[in-house]
Amino acid sequence: MPIVPLRKMAKGQKGTIHRVNASGELGRRIRDMGLVPGTPFSVQGRAPLKDPVAIRIRSFTLTLRNNESDYIEAEVEESQS
Repeated sequence: MPIVPLRKMAKGQKGTIHRVNASGELGRRIRDMGLVPGTPFSVQGRAPLKDPVAIRIRSFTLTLRNNESDYIEAEVEESQS
């Protein structure tokens, strides 16, 4: 599975959190929201100007600004056509 920044993922894509590259307060806040390595998620959509991005993780929808999603690397599931 390819590893890409969350910001580069398209609506409808699914993946698993690979790594969170943020440290300090931002890193702690991202992990507190449930974005930890090994967690599956799917991209639900984006706002008209592409910021923020909405992801479905566990049993809730979470929105992240692009500058936050840049710190998150994901393993993208291959589409089965």
